[in-house]
Amino acid sequence: MMTLDWKKMLIGFGIFLFAFILFATGGKSIFWNAIALGGLMIYLWIFEVIPIYITAILPLILAVPLGILSTDELASAYGNSNVYLFFGGFILALGLEKWKVHEQVARGIISVVGQSKPRILLGFLLSTGLLSMWISNTATALMMLPMAMAIIHAMPVSTKKTKFPLFLLLSVAYAASIGGMATLVGSPPNTQMASILEQNYGIKIDFFTWMSIGMPVSIAMLLVTFLFFYFSMGEERKEHHDFQLHKTPWTKDQKRVTFIFLGVVILWSFKEVFNSMLGFSYRDESAALLGGILLFVLPSSSDKKPLLSWKDMEKLPWGILILFGGGLALAAMFEKNGVVMELTKVFMNFTDVPFYIILLVVVTIAIFATEIMSNLALVTVFVPLIAEFALQSGYPIAQLCVPLTLAASCAFMLPVGTPPNAIVFSSGYVKIHQMAKVGFVLNIAGIIIVSAFSYYFLK
Repeated sequence: MMTLDWKKMLIGFGIFLFAFILFATGGKSIFWNAIALGGLMIYLWIFEVIPIYITAILPLILAVPLGILSTDELASAYGNSNVYLFFGGFILALGLEKWKVHEQVARGIISVVGQSKPRILLGFLLSTGLLSMWISNTATALMMLPMAMAIIHAMPVSTKKTKFPLFLLLSVAYAASIGGMATLVGSPPNTQMASILEQNYGIKIDFFTWMSIGMPVSIAMLLVTFLFFYFSMGEERKEHHDFQLHKTPWTKDQKRVTFIFLGVVILWSFKEVFNSMLGFSYRDESAALLGGILLFVLPSSSDKKPLLSWKDMEKLPWGILILFGGGLALAAMFEKNGVVMELTKVFMNFTDVPFYIILLVVVTIAIFATEIMSNLALVTVFVPLIAEFALQSGYPIAQLCVPLTLAASCAFMLPVGTPPNAIVFSSGYVKIHQMAKVGFVLNIAGIIIVSAFSYYFLK
C-alpha cells in the first residue's frame, strides 16, 4: 500500500514536470502544451496517486486555457455517444443485479454441467464469462466470489489445500476479464477504442461488428483456460463432491428484467435489419437507453413500484463515464496537436516488417503492459498511436487496434493487473506466485489466440 508521503511526493513530481515543460517552452506551443497535460494525465493514471476519475477531469479545467482543445471538442469527448451506450448498459446491469438474475444464471449453468470438480470449474467459467459480457468485470467478480467461497467452505477440510480452490477462484477472476472481451459493452476499453476510431478516423465499429471477433476470441480463451485447469488438476479432476447448489424458481420480476435485457440484445444484434424494416435509424446507445428507461417505467409484481428507482442509481459507476470522456479528450489532444504524428514517425522504420510480426508485437506489448497499467489508460494512449501508424503504413487500422484492445483485457498474472484479480486475491486463498505462474501461461495463450484470430478473421 502506497503511503501518504509517497503519494504527496509523486503528485508533487508530476506537477513539477508539467509546470517545467510549460515554463521551458513558454506555454505558447500547443504541441508541448498537449504533451505536458497529456503526460501529466498518463503519469497520474499509471501511479494512481489520485483517483483516476479525478485525473479524467483535468482536460475540462486546462485544455481550453492551454489552447489544446476548443469547448466544442471537449463537449464532443465527454458527450460521446459511446458514453451513453455504457450508461444504458450500466442501468441494465443494475436491474440484473437488483433482482438477482446473475444468481439464477450461475445456478442454472452449474446445475446443467454437473457437480464434479471439472464441471464446477466449467460452470463458473461459463456463468462468470456470460455475465461479464454485459456487466462490468468488477461487478461480475464481486457477484461470483461469494458463490465460489461458499463451495470452498462446503468442501472437507482435508481437500481445501488441493488445486481446486485455487482454480475455482482464478476461474472467477479470469472469466470476468475474458467475458468482457466478447461484446462492445463488456469492458470499458472496447467502447473507448470504438469511440476513438469513430471520432478521429471515421471508422464505425458497432455492437455486432465487435461481437463477430470478440465472441470467438472470448470463447477460445475460456476453453483454453478450462483445459489448462483440467489437466493441471491431475488425478484430482476425478473427485466428486455434493456442493448442494439447488435451482430456485424464477420470479416474475426476474423474468421481466431478463425480457427487457434480451430485447436490448436483440436490438443490438439485428440493428441493420430493424433499421431497414422501420424506415429510420437507431444506434446502439438508443437501444441501451430504451431498455434502461423501461426499467424505470415497468412495475414489479411484488409492490407495483418500478423495477428500478433512482435510489438504485447510487450504485452506478459514474466515474467510469467521466473516465471515458477524459480518455477521449486525451486522444483528441494528441491527435489534433500533432503528438500522435510525431510518435508515429518512430514506428515508420518498421513498415518493411511483415504484418503478422507487427501484430504479434503489438499484442504482446499490450498484454504485458496491462499487468501494471490500467487497461482503459493503455487503450486511450496506444490506440491513436497504432491507428496513425497503420494509416501511414497502409495497414488496416481496425486489424491492429481491435487486437490491441482485446489484449488489454488479458491481465492474468498480477493482482494489480485488473480489479477481478485483486478481488479474488483478497480472499486469502490465492498467493501472488500462484497467480503469476498460472497467469503467465494464459498470457502466452492470449497472445497466440488474439493474434491468430485478428490475423485470419479480422480483415
